[in-house]
Amino acid sequence: MAAHLIRKMPAPVQRWLFKQIRFWPPYWGAGIRIDDVAADFRYIRSSMKLRWFNRNYVGTHFGGSIYSMTDPFYMLMYMQNLGPDFIVWDLAASVRFKKPGRGRIKAEFTLTAAEIEAARAQALAHEKIVLRKKVLVIDEEGDTVAIVRKAIYIRKKRPALSSTPLKDQKN
Repeated sequence: MAAHLIRKMPAPVQRWLFKQIRFWPPYWGAGIRIDDVAADFRYIRSSMKLRWFNRNYVGTHFGGSIYSMTDPFYMLMYMQNLGPDFIVWDLAASVRFKKPGRGRIKAEFTLTAAEIEAARAQALAHEKIVLRKKVLVIDEEGDTVAIVRKAIYIRKKRPALSSTPLKDQKN
């Protein structure tokens, strides 16, 4: 569903839709869940249990699934908080695996009001900005399984050209 349609819905419906991302094929196929979405879209928690369908050759979490559970959230959170006047894209990411993932793993995403207002001010002052965010993927013991670094591109949308048709000109 297009972002402009989702933004017009009441906040509880928007939150419910965010949680339904788990049915998007890459998430559903990996068993990724969206456990919590804050009403202001400044906090999201995703998780994934180790199952037969998301194990790698050596019996631990598949690295692609670990990355997938962190993929769109900062982009979506900034989109929701900055509003429709800004373009927000995932620009780049890197993953550093620290230890094998076993059992249930989780990732938490947090934006503060200050971070959102700083992004808004920077995007208004410059043509574009790139923000860097870090996500820790944690296992049940509290150990870091992976560190994912995200680069988020943000800029103010350019004004649309006037859609008013030219008046008929008489010769």
